Amino acid sequence: MIKLIVGLGNPGRQYEKTRHNAGFLFLDGLLNDSGGAWSVESRFEGLMADCAVAAGGSVMLLKPDTFMNRSGQSVGKVARYYKLMPEEILVVHDELDFDVGVVKLKKDGGHAGHNGLRDIIAHLGAKGFYRLRVGVGRPVAGKSVADYVLSAPSKVEDELLRGAFDLSKAFISQIISGDIAAAMNKLNTLP
Repeated sequence: MIKLIVGLGNPGRQYEKTRHNAGFLFLDGLLNDSGGAWSVESRFEGLMADCAVAAGGSVMLLKPDTFMNRSGQSVGKVARYYKLMPEEILVVHDELDFDVGVVKLKKDGGHAGHNGLRDIIAHLGAKGFYRLRVGVGRPVAGKSVADYVLSAPSKVEDELLRGAFDLSKAFISQIISGDIAAAMNKLNTLP
C-alpha cells in the first residue's frame, strides 16, 4: 500500500514547465483533480498535501522544495516522521530512457544517473521504493542532457506528457490500495 507519492522537480518559476519537473507537474494535476491544496511544510523542506482518490482513500503528496539533487533530504524527513517503509513510497520522475509520453511503473533498482533518485536512495538507505517513470526522451546529438531536461518540451511533447499523466492517474487508486502488481502489469504493457 502506497502512503506517500513524491514528485521530483526543481523549485522556482524558471523550472515550472521543464521536462525535469515531470514529477511536480503530475502531482499538481493529481491534486487539482481532487480539489486539494498545497501547504508549505518547512520541517520537511517541501510542499505537502493530502489527496483524495477513488474509493474513499487518500494519500500524502510531497514536492521537495530542495533542488533535484537534494530531494532525498525532504523525502527522508517525511519517511522518518511518518515511519514509512520504502515500499510505501512512490516516486514520480522524468525518464530519459523512454520516449516522450511513455510511462512505466517499477519497484527497486538503482538511480541510473538520476540525481534525485540517487539522493533519495542515500537518505532512505534503501532503494526498494516504487517509481513511476515518465518518458521525456533524449536530447538530439550535441545537446547537453542538463540543457535538455531543464528546458520546456515542445507543444507536441507537452501533449504527450499530459496524456501520460492522464493515463497514470487512472491507475493511482489501484496503486495506492496495494494492487500494484496488477497496475504494473497493465501500465507496463501499454504501447
